[in-house]
Parts: sequence; C-alpha cells; structure tokens
Amino acid sequence: MFPNGWPGRGLLLLRLGAGIVLTHDGVAEMLMAPAWHGIIWQSLAIAGGVLLLIGFFTPMAGVLVVIVELWTAFSRADNLRTCIVLAVVGGALAMLGPGIWSLDARLFGRKRIDIGDR
Repeated sequence: MFPNGWPGRGLLLLRLGAGIVLTHDGVAEMLMAPAWHGIIWQSLAIAGGVLLLIGFFTPMAGVLVVIVELWTAFSRADNLRTCIVLAVVGGALAMLGPGIWSLDARLFGRKRIDIGDR
C-alpha cells in the first residue's frame, strides 16, 4: 500500500523509528560482538534498518526484522522490550507497506490502468 496524507506520514514515522534504532543498535553491537555469529546477525539487523529507512523492499525488510529480533529475544535476555517492539513494528510494516514517502512507492507505486472498449 502507498497511502498518502496522515496514514503515509504515520508509516514514515514507523519506518524511520525502527530503521534508526535497528541501525544504531546493530552498529553498536557489531563493534562489541565477540564472535562471528554476532557479527552476522547484527549485519542483518543493519541491513533491515537501512532498508526500512529508505523504504526499499519494505515487506521483505519487515520480515527480516521480525526474524532477527525474535532470534535476539530468544538468544539473549537483555533488551527484551526493544526486541519485541521492533519485531511487532517490523511485522506491521511488512503487512501495511512503506507508504508514499519511500523508494518502493517511487519504483513500484500506484499505476493507472486504462481499460479500453473491446
């Protein structure tokens, strides 16, 4: 969906909030990650955050965020609330779409189909 107006602004706020938190947390954790598997999961979190920030492949980025955050919630006990909120926002964005202010809207946005007389 590519709603404009207030719903589009709301989706933009959801994307920006989740994208900023994911990117920030991913970079901060990657700098402190002791093992290679931590670096892989944080790289996926950063990729999901950047994709949400620009609104590119938003449904797939939302699913990626849900997977990464649920894995993080089950593998570590710290920041459980943040993981749950980001997973819920990622799932909501995967179902609702990016909104009108996104790269997805520019590339794959609303199309007008004229059906002629035949």
